[in-house]
Amino acid sequence: MAQNGKLKLDLVDVFGKRLQERVDISLRNLHLTHNPVLKNVDASKIINITNLHSGAQGIYQVFIDPPSYHPINRFENVKTSETTARPFPFAVDISKIVSVTFPTFADLVKELRTILTNSPNVLGFENKTGEALYSALDDIRRAGVLNIARKTLATRLTNDKPVLSLIKDIRELRGDRFFAFVEKELREEVKNSVNTGLFDEVDGSLHHLPAQFEAFQRTGSFKTDDRFGNLQLTFFMKGDECVADIDIDDAGGIGHIFQVLKNHFTGSPTHPYNIHQILVKHQHLDPGYRFNLS
Repeated sequence: MAQNGKLKLDLVDVFGKRLQERVDISLRNLHLTHNPVLKNVDASKIINITNLHSGAQGIYQVFIDPPSYHPINRFENVKTSETTARPFPFAVDISKIVSVTFPTFADLVKELRTILTNSPNVLGFENKTGEALYSALDDIRRAGVLNIARKTLATRLTNDKPVLSLIKDIRELRGDRFFAFVEKELREEVKNSVNTGLFDEVDGSLHHLPAQFEAFQRTGSFKTDDRFGNLQLTFFMKGDECVADIDIDDAGGIGHIFQVLKNHFTGSPTHPYNIHQILVKHQHLDPGYRFNLS
C-alpha cells in the first residue's frame, strides 16, 4: 500500500508566532499499523512529515509535546492529492514561565489608569494609588487586573459604554477576580443587556463578598454569552452603594481551544496566565503582557 501522504505542520503560539524550540511528535494511524515518531524537531520552521498513508487509510492521531507549552492531541486526515497543511496553536505551560513583561502604567488604557488612581483602599496595598499601586502588585494580581480590564473594555453595554468605564474603585484583588465599587448604572445596564443576548442571568450563589463588605445583599449575577472566557459580574447592594465581584471564567477553554491532553494543567485552569491565552486566541483580546519562557 502506497505511503505518499504528506502532513505539513505549523506550530504556533496564541499570537500566531512559530514556536522557538524543538518538539517531539508521534503519530498513530487509526486503521493500519503505522506509528511514526519524530524526536527533537525544530518547530521554528514548517515541519514536513512524509511517507504517510492517505485518503480513507490516512487518519492519524497526532501527539505533539513542546517543552514550554501544553502537549496536544489532534486527529488529522491526510489527503491523497495534496500536502495537508495545518496550523497547530499551543497554550503556554505556566510552569515554564520564568518572568512576565508588563506594560508600563503610562501605557495602560485611560479607564484603568483612572480606576487605579481612585483606589487608595485595596486590601494589602492601602494608601497606594495610580502608578505606585500598579507597581506594587505581584505578577499574578497584575495579570488578573489586565485580563479583566481588557475584557471589560471590550464588553460594551446597550448605552455603548464599556463595562470598564463604570468601575469606580477596587477594594480587593485576586488573581482571577477583583471586588470593586461600581456605578449603579452598571447593574441596570447589565440587566438590560440580557435582552440583547450580551449577558445571561446565572446563579451567583457561589460568589461571596469578603468580610470588609458588611450588610451588602446579593442582587443578581450575569455572565457574557461566550463559549470560553466569560466575563461574570455578581452584584451586591447596600442602599445606593453597589459592589461587584468581577471575574473571567475559563469554562474549560484551555482544553477545548488547544486540544490539550488531559491532566497536563499546572494549577487552576482559572489561573490568570491561562485566561490570557484564552483571551488572545479565542477572543482576539490582548491584555498587553508577554511571557518569557524557560
